[in-house]
Amino acid sequence: MAEITAKMVKDLREQTGAGMMDCKKALSESGGDFEKAIKHLREQGVASAAKKAGRTTSEGIIYSYIHPGDKLGVLVEINCETDFVARTDDFRNFAKDVAMQVAAADPKVVSREEVSAAMIEAEREVYRNQAKLEGKPDKIIEKIVDGKMEKYFSEACLLEQPFVKDNDLTITDVLTQTVAKIGENIKIRRFVRFRLGD
Repeated sequence: MAEITAKMVKDLREQTGAGMMDCKKALSESGGDFEKAIKHLREQGVASAAKKAGRTTSEGIIYSYIHPGDKLGVLVEINCETDFVARTDDFRNFAKDVAMQVAAADPKVVSREEVSAAMIEAEREVYRNQAKLEGKPDKIIEKIVDGKMEKYFSEACLLEQPFVKDNDLTITDVLTQTVAKIGENIKIRRFVRFRLGD
């Protein structure tokens, strides 16, 4: 087993944002393997975030972002459990990342639960008709439609979009990491995107 050095712990902490002791423990449990330690910390973060998911979020901030050039602006409401956390840099940086994501990726809703059944059926019908026009066999059309709907959700739903700063993560992953780091439940409640002339 590799010796766990202070530099390894520091590097892991910088990369994951996890606490010092958590990083040391993750490195110990993974035998000094950096990638395994990252995976372990992400799993722990997901587990701890899941425990916090039911807690009430009645505090938070409304964050504004104006894109350079003053032609595009975003307002986002991000909720947390306490006013103390709402004032922290980590929370504000998360709000900024979300606002920049909305500016760059133009989501339509926060989560797929907000997409109406009528809208989903209308999208499915478009994809069905496309598949029929392409001559796809009937027995695979619904599978094709399901696949296209997943792609639609990953583009239209903020939480499912690839994070503009790191395409290996979704906004849900970034949210989960932030919850694990801050130790409070966080919820992206709503957003508005303004483009000049729209």
